[in-house]
Amino acid sequence: MRQRFSPEYYIDGIQSGDRLILSRAITLVESRLTADAALAQAVLSGVAHRTGNATRVGITGVPGVGKSTFIEAFGTHLIEQGHQVAVLAVDPTSQRSGGSLLGDKTRMETLSMNPRAYIRPTPAGDSLGGVAHRTRETLLLCEAAGFDVVLIETVGVGQSETLVYGMVDFFLLLMLAGAGDELQGMKRGIMELADALAITKSDDNNEQAANRARVEYQNALHLFPPTGTGWFPPVLTCSALTGAGVREVWQTIVDHQELTTQNGHRAQRRQDQQLTWFRTYLRERLEGQFFAQPGMSERLGELEGEVKEGRLLPVQAVEKLVESDQDSGSG
Repeated sequence: MRQRFSPEYYIDGIQSGDRLILSRAITLVESRLTADAALAQAVLSGVAHRTGNATRVGITGVPGVGKSTFIEAFGTHLIEQGHQVAVLAVDPTSQRSGGSLLGDKTRMETLSMNPRAYIRPTPAGDSLGGVAHRTRETLLLCEAAGFDVVLIETVGVGQSETLVYGMVDFFLLLMLAGAGDELQGMKRGIMELADALAITKSDDNNEQAANRARVEYQNALHLFPPTGTGWFPPVLTCSALTGAGVREVWQTIVDHQELTTQNGHRAQRRQDQQLTWFRTYLRERLEGQFFAQPGMSERLGELEGEVKEGRLLPVQAVEKLVESDQDSGSG
C-alpha cells in the first residue's frame, strides 16, 4: 500500500521546492481513491495562496511539427532567462494506450536533466474531464512549487486542444511550411483559439518556404473575426535546431500578457476558466454520486439492454432511470 503523509508534509515540501514531494503530491491528486481525495484537497487548499502567478502557455500543433523538440529549445531558453519551467501534457488517448507519454523525459532529455525544469507525463484518466481536472490541479501544485512558466502540451487529437485552451493564458499553435495543405488539415476552430502561430523547422533549405507560409497563414488569420482582446495573433517562424526565432516567440507571449493584463482580458480569461472548472467538476461529482447509489448499476444494465434491443428509446430509458432515483430518494 502506498504510504500517505500528513497535509503539512506535502505543503511544506512543495513550498520549499522539493521535487520528490511535488511528484508525490501530483500522484496524490491523480489518485481516484476515495481515501486520497480529502488529503488531496487539504494539500491544494494549503498551497492555494502561492498559485496563480505563473504564465500558463498551451502548445499544440499538427503531426510532425516537432513539438517536443520545440518545447526543449523553448524551455531551455526560458531557463537561460532565469525562469523555472514545468512541462505538463494533456493526452486523452493515454487511457487507451496505457500512457503514451512515458517517453516524455527521453524526448526532452536535456530539459529533463535541468534542475530548473520539471516534466510530468500525462495522468491516465477515465474521461476527458478527468484528465483535464487532474492536469489543472497539477498546474496549481507546480505553481506553488515556484515554477513561474508552465507549458501544457497537447498530445492527443480532438478535444485536447480545447481542454488546454481552457487552462492557459496563451495558446500557441505550431505549424509546418506548406500552408495550403496544412490549412485544409487543421480545424478552423483550433486556429481561432490560437494567440500566435509559429512555423517550425525554419532552417537551412526550408527558410524561404517557412516565410512564404508565414504570409499565407497571416492572410488566412485576417479572415477570422477579431478576438475582442485588442490582440491580433501574429505568425512567427522559428527553428528549434538553430534557436532562431525562439526568443521572439517568448517576447510575443510577454507582449500578449502585458496587453491583456492592462486591459483586463487576462483576469477575465482566468475567471472564466475557474467558473468552467467549477461547473465541470460539479457535473462529474454529481454524476459519480448518482451512479454510486445502491442498485444503480443493475438498474442501468437492465435499461441499457432494453435500449439495445429497441424496446425503449434512449430518452425513455433516461427518464425511467431518473424516476427510479427519485423514488428511492423519497422512500
